[in-house]
Amino acid sequence: MLASLHDIAADLDSAALDAADLRKITDIATHESAVLDEIREPRLLTGDLWTVNTMLAAGAPVPTITGVLDMDRTWWGDPDADWTLRMARAKRDERLAFFDTYRAQDSSPAAAFRRQVYEAHHLGAIRLERHRLGNTDGVQATYQDMAAVLARLT
Repeated sequence: MLASLHDIAADLDSAALDAADLRKITDIATHESAVLDEIREPRLLTGDLWTVNTMLAAGAPVPTITGVLDMDRTWWGDPDADWTLRMARAKRDERLAFFDTYRAQDSSPAAAFRRQVYEAHHLGAIRLERHRLGNTDGVQATYQDMAAVLARLT
């Protein structure tokens, strides 16, 4: 996670975008790296699991995933760091039903800290993607979102 945060900050620099906020969060995460290291068994994270990237069994009585496509954002880590889980938590709507059967969400202070670091990771990547797409307003919005994450970590 720390290496990825550093890489995103370097990519922001190369795009001439301010990465000071991400670096502050990276410094906090580095100082508290033992909390990140509590994740002892990394899992395969798809980074982009949603309906169009899954194959379903034809004729199954309930939706049954038989294949996963588009694995270019795959990496190893804490399941809570996956983009898919971030998006499932993004709005208080029917998506939250996913967590009824997925697994109990860890509500410990350590898990909450990790989720904030993961959110900063996502926001850094979002900033880069919005820049690539020429979405200036979207890029600016990431600075307010990152400031909120920083406030929750300090």
